[in-house]
Amino acid sequence: MVLKNVFKNNEKWIKDKLANNANYFEDLRHGQTPEFLYIGCSDSRVDAEGLMGLELGQVFVHRNIANMVPNTDLNVMSVVDYAVDHLKVNHVVVCGHYGCGGVKAAMQSADLGLLNPWLRNIRDVYRIHADELNAIEDENERYNKLIELNVQEQCVNLIKTSAVQKAIRNREMQVHGWVFDIHTGKLIDLKIDFDAILQNIRQIYHLD
Repeated sequence: MVLKNVFKNNEKWIKDKLANNANYFEDLRHGQTPEFLYIGCSDSRVDAEGLMGLELGQVFVHRNIANMVPNTDLNVMSVVDYAVDHLKVNHVVVCGHYGCGGVKAAMQSADLGLLNPWLRNIRDVYRIHADELNAIEDENERYNKLIELNVQEQCVNLIKTSAVQKAIRNREMQVHGWVFDIHTGKLIDLKIDFDAILQNIRQIYHLD
């Protein structure tokens, strides 16, 4: 049973950390100055700090089903506001992953009860990019493309917010769209042209 090993694992983790740095927990006690805000999926196979090779205190993390950033969700908007305005992170990352169950569920014509309103956000991404997606004959390739486009649209949702717009304008904070390939362990930078996106949406979403 995994549960009975949790506290033993914790003791070993403490010893390992102190063996590498005797002041590890003393340093953590003094507060956090993370470089990144990471918005990722709640999938148990994805480890935010681990896949970037970073330590506690270096990444402010928010996770939900399918790494969504709906502007009407108070939880994610509070995280964005705190990380950008108060912690002054320099990079905001939306990281999706291949094999995402939330995106897969959104591709199905099924009533999933309480999940319906959440998955509707992903289905809206499909609607926006329907021509591109429907032109992909292979279902798995279409699935992977929707995962990538969902990351892009969540980045767009970030750019719509006043906190992110001000941070980009005032201190050149950067937004990134990544995908984690669970088959290889690789992080893939989608290299989204955020300057072009910001210019395209500025007329409607620009906030002084």
